[in-house]
Amino acid sequence: MMSVVVGVDGTAASRAAIRIAAQEARYRQAPLIAVMAYSGQRTLGAPAGQPVVTLGTGGDEHSAAESSLRNLLTETLGNQADHVELRVVAGIAGRQIVEAAREARAQLIVLATRGSMSMLLGTVSQYVLRKAPCPVLVVPAGASS
Repeated sequence: MMSVVVGVDGTAASRAAIRIAAQEARYRQAPLIAVMAYSGQRTLGAPAGQPVVTLGTGGDEHSAAESSLRNLLTETLGNQADHVELRVVAGIAGRQIVEAAREARAQLIVLATRGSMSMLLGTVSQYVLRKAPCPVLVVPAGASS
């Protein structure tokens, strides 16, 4: 079955994209897949003021990203969040969103613009627009559903 894919970066701007993507998925009677990418690389040194021993593993980074995505979906969609497929993957966000869309035979990819009042497209949006296997809807952060 074809789906709707929403790229989520964990920011408040993602909320508008999630709401619109959920509406599109309902309209299309298609599953909604939320994709969040994380770097998958640990820094060589600890952040200022943090001992090296507190650095986590890649599994910790995956778990933190998954928890962040789940919380953002629940805060944005409430009970509807239970019906969203989560894909938390290590790698470059644009590539991971496009790959998820290809694998899911997506009808639509939904992304948020960069920043709260900006219509500027970030590098992820630009990449997805160039490489997407389906239409892409870029939602301004201030858009309401």
